[in-house]
Amino acid sequence: MTVAGPRRLRVALDATPLLGPRTGVGNFTAALLEHLADRADVAVSGYGVTWRGRRRLAAVLPAGVRACSRPMAARPLRWAWERHDGPPIEWWTGRLDVVHGTNFVVPPTSRGAAVVTVHDLTPLRFPELCDPASLAYPTLVRRALARGAWVHAVSRFVASEVVDLLGADPDRVVAVHSGVPALRPADRADGHRLAGADRYVLALGTVEPRKDLPGLVQAFDTVAAARPELRLVLAGPDGWGSEALAQAVDVARHRDRVVRLGWVGVDQRAALLAGASVLAYPSRYEGFGFPPLEAMAIGVPVVATTAGALPEVVGDAATLVPVGDVDALAGALAALLDDPQLRATHVEAGHRRVAGYDWDRTAVAMVELYRRAAGDRS
Repeated sequence: MTVAGPRRLRVALDATPLLGPRTGVGNFTAALLEHLADRADVAVSGYGVTWRGRRRLAAVLPAGVRACSRPMAARPLRWAWERHDGPPIEWWTGRLDVVHGTNFVVPPTSRGAAVVTVHDLTPLRFPELCDPASLAYPTLVRRALARGAWVHAVSRFVASEVVDLLGADPDRVVAVHSGVPALRPADRADGHRLAGADRYVLALGTVEPRKDLPGLVQAFDTVAAARPELRLVLAGPDGWGSEALAQAVDVARHRDRVVRLGWVGVDQRAALLAGASVLAYPSRYEGFGFPPLEAMAIGVPVVATTAGALPEVVGDAATLVPVGDVDALAGALAALLDDPQLRATHVEAGHRRVAGYDWDRTAVAMVELYRRAAGDRS
């Protein structure tokens, strides 16, 4: 007698973060979709809450993910979902078991279960660091909780924040770490050419106040005084708060050695990481943090702050400094630049650390969450 296995789960994910320049949320969404599509127990589709990008969605989805082609207009839908329990996502996806909002916003459903990913709660902890669009996220998450949504938190730190600040039921908040983003093979020499130097401190990410790049410029100014060959390379698109970074660079003594590249593609990103002497990640608040893990995977030592989830994510494989302590940041950078043994210790610890972040493992845990949510709904 043959015993049937679990029914194939129909899951629709918000693929809007795949459109436009990829940020951490976009990389998370892309990798999760790709690994879910490889599973035989899940039928995956992607929808885009965007009118302008409606024709590009199918082209950016991984193989094996069906595109929900009916157009969706972001502004009126966000307005409606913030205030009402409709329109349901099934109008666009068809019948489903679970809808997964990958970036703070999960639509209401008619029958399916809902899971919403919360990446951090900066709008509540540090509203002064947020733009108006981000400030709306807590209201949208609360509305989803009231409708019975489950929460996927990207770290245990974020899970505790969701319970403490949003009043979520801890039994319906599940922490699942992401895997390490896959990097293409890269030549260090290409990174050196992009940086214009053989030795450089690298920072990756959108220019926004939460990343405290002005503080990094100040720390670099101290370190650069005794190291004339050193440069600071800032790679990432401008966001809200880029003026503060520009002002910090303007007043720096060694501003001619601060390189701002803006948004870089995947090949350039891999090359910059491969050629970096140190990755600096001086965040003021962080829900997870991909760049430190990317650096560790490629053998680059990391200096980060004790902000949010970073101690949980990097463990003992990075040098951690207090948030906003420019002198401590400068000292940590100098130590890793000058001490080969310390660098080697960091690289070895980093390789051990990233071994625990596997996307296949993430996909397994997410499917378990989907099945819990779907079973609860039924």
